[in-house]
Amino acid sequence: MDKSDVTLERMRTFVRVAERGSLSAVARELGVGQSTVTRHLRELEDAVGVPLLSRTTRRVTMTDEGSRYYADSIQILRLVEQAGDEARGTRGAAAGTIRISCTAALGVLHVSRLIFVFQDRYPDIGIDLSLTDERIDLVREGVDIALRLGPLTDSSMKLRVLGQSRRLLVAAPAYLAARGRPAVPQDLPGHEGIRMSNIAGSDTLALQGPGGEGHAVPFGGRFRVDHGLAAREALVAGRGIAPAHHWLVDDLLAAGRLEVILPDYAPPPIPLSMLIVPERAGIARVRLLVDFLAERIGGIPGIEKPR
Repeated sequence: MDKSDVTLERMRTFVRVAERGSLSAVARELGVGQSTVTRHLRELEDAVGVPLLSRTTRRVTMTDEGSRYYADSIQILRLVEQAGDEARGTRGAAAGTIRISCTAALGVLHVSRLIFVFQDRYPDIGIDLSLTDERIDLVREGVDIALRLGPLTDSSMKLRVLGQSRRLLVAAPAYLAARGRPAVPQDLPGHEGIRMSNIAGSDTLALQGPGGEGHAVPFGGRFRVDHGLAAREALVAGRGIAPAHHWLVDDLLAAGRLEVILPDYAPPPIPLSMLIVPERAGIARVRLLVDFLAERIGGIPGIEKPR
């Protein structure tokens, strides 16, 4: 390989360093030494003839020339992937890896199972599933698709609305036997609430009544947690009452381990959306997964697909 060549390997390395702002992070991601990343960048800059990155002891940023080269590189790499997709399409084989990020509890309980079905249908497609409730930077983390609950503000991503996640108030029979069953929303302040520490305003519970009227009641408790699966365990252990997504507790309700309380008063549903990195949306394997999830997500309990 001539040192003056612009290769796809060097270009991919540059793109990921530009996105992550860290040579060491990209080295770990690619499974190579940091010296290899440094060499790829130096050889690419030698081939292009201009500095693409500005390096300090703390961070790596793009030069003006680097920003323009990054935009062109993204398009080139996308075209290369699409060309490969089209070539493989002549023999009907979709292949490659898709990186997907998903809300943690939803991913563990339901989305992972959908992915198994998808991979049975497309055995040459690899899936790298990352489970987190944090709003990560998809481009920086190299993610193609993200499934997220709640309102979204990132207008740079392609957005596909999947539906609304219905919620209800639940508690264990043992808790209700010990503490009594609330009859109206105003009874809730006298009960133990299981609250999510990563949701703002969890000390007030918003409910919709049978006529659509709103209720806001104080909601306290000694146990707060930042993960849905831990809240599920606390409910089963009889630690209190919690607003829960239907898909989080559907099996426990069916088994009688949890019960719905105040069935005429429900927390407002939460939107479920899919974010897609625009530069990845045209790749065949990504399109296949996007369409598959959009079709199958309505089969998850409590997810009401948009009309």
